[in-house]
Amino acid sequence: MSEIISIVYKPETLPQRPKDHYTRVPLEQAQLIVGHGIEGDKKGGHPMRQLNIMTAEGVDELAGRGFKVQPGELGEQIIVRGFDVNVLEVGDQLRLGAEAVIEVTEKRNGCGRFQSLQGKHPSEAKGFLGIMAKVIDGGLIQLGDEVSRV
Repeated sequence: MSEIISIVYKPETLPQRPKDHYTRVPLEQAQLIVGHGIEGDKKGGHPMRQLNIMTAEGVDELAGRGFKVQPGELGEQIIVRGFDVNVLEVGDQLRLGAEAVIEVTEKRNGCGRFQSLQGKHPSEAKGFLGIMAKVIDGGLIQLGDEVSRV
């Protein structure tokens, strides 16, 4: 079974972005909001980059390559196990839990901030950084929820 194993977000109330890591707070559950992403997420609201989703298997591979992989340290918001999001194409849709549906908007490539925090070029993580997605149908998601293709 494919499942959600990690949910993190950046609360809107955090004062200042730390220079040495991504600011992410772990959650047991989250409400996904159409047009935003995770409710209360300061990173939400971008029309095409509302969620960053990675695989547990990819995170494990990156850990073996020396990347920092504590929850949120790769800039991700959701980690799934047992479903390879890296093979999805733009426009593919996933159901998270009973209600939420997301749509892939792009494959994730990393950025300058990722490189400065990790101390490695994003190309060293190619194929493991996951996808960016937007919320099509909102709903509550929680750890252990099933992940399936729509």
